Amino acid sequence: MPSTLSPRDERLFLLTLAGIQFSHILDFMIVMPLGPILMRAFGIGTHEFGLLVASYSFSAALSGVLAATFVDLFERKRLLLFSFALFGLATLACGLAPNYPTLMVARGLAGAFGGVMGALVQTMIGDAIPYARRARASGLVSTAFSVSTVAGVPLSLWLANQFDWRAPFVLIAALSLMFILVGIRILPELRHHLSEEKRSHLLSATFAVLGEANHLRALLYSALIIFSGFTVIPYITVYAVGNVAISQHDIPFVYLAGGAATLFSARFIGHWADKYGKVEVYRLVALAAMLPLLVVTHIGVVPLWLWVICTTTFFVLVSGRMIPAMAIISSAAQPKLRGTFMSLNGTVQSLAMGLATTLAGFIITLDEAGRIAGYPLVGYVAVAANLLAIGFVSRIVQHDRQPRPAD
Repeated sequence: MPSTLSPRDERLFLLTLAGIQFSHILDFMIVMPLGPILMRAFGIGTHEFGLLVASYSFSAALSGVLAATFVDLFERKRLLLFSFALFGLATLACGLAPNYPTLMVARGLAGAFGGVMGALVQTMIGDAIPYARRARASGLVSTAFSVSTVAGVPLSLWLANQFDWRAPFVLIAALSLMFILVGIRILPELRHHLSEEKRSHLLSATFAVLGEANHLRALLYSALIIFSGFTVIPYITVYAVGNVAISQHDIPFVYLAGGAATLFSARFIGHWADKYGKVEVYRLVALAAMLPLLVVTHIGVVPLWLWVICTTTFFVLVSGRMIPAMAIISSAAQPKLRGTFMSLNGTVQSLAMGLATTLAGFIITLDEAGRIAGYPLVGYVAVAANLLAIGFVSRIVQHDRQPRPAD
């Protein structure tokens, strides 16, 4: 649909969504760099840690299936802020968890509500922003990832190192409350998708989405991209500390550099995708991402500065693929089904995250010295999934694509 927002309101709308995404992404990401601390605190190994990370993703997948039955029946803003409030409470429960099983349950609840939030943010972008500017809009919202890595993760790690591992979760809960208050004031109501037409049953929209081959291709494409990244991402910090000999206290510098770089690169990639074609730019970035996928999983002991260069390139290119990819994926559905489709996409992505994290957790092992074995094989699996996604993208029809002047 054409945007009804003024340029100023559109920017505030996107910045508010970026703030909400910041809370969600920081909550998801923070467990991974806290890996060595949590493994010591609870006396767990890589398998248990992998399941802790995956519990978030599997719960998000389940909530996505449930949300697909009702997400298009409600006004977008209210549903987003309600889910956000429950997410904040679940994150606070993570910080108060007394043991590993309780933390696992709390992480699952945070993932369930976070999954609904993530799908709604992408749905609202697709609803309110025209296709011609959608990759740039996704690039702006995706700076939430950059800000979380450049500021949120280092600050959270500093709090964990200075106080306790619980402190970052309390911080995220407080941020969630702040962004809820901002969202109440800034976000517009989006209800154009609501229809007087009654559904025959709760799953009718879900069946309508799954009954179209183009939707299934887009969902598979989405899963492949996520799978290729999350076989590697959850174990980067554990690998850095155990194999690359990076101090736990230097880990914030890694995320600071990576986040700062993606803060700039995300907007450039979004601009290029809108100007030169989303599929073309996606292929270029995804092909380039294979190099850091292999380097990060194969490198041995190196100085901190070299590791920072490798991981910064990894962050820029591996996360950069998602900017044109999300514009392609969100355009694969008709507007009236976009909420249901994006909820199912969130489910698929979460399942891919969980399966990738779990698979990698069983491929790698931790020896008595704290070094990871089997990480290079994980890198090869990631590259294979990435190649499949690159080959698959041209088969996706983008329904609300308008031909560019050069077409």
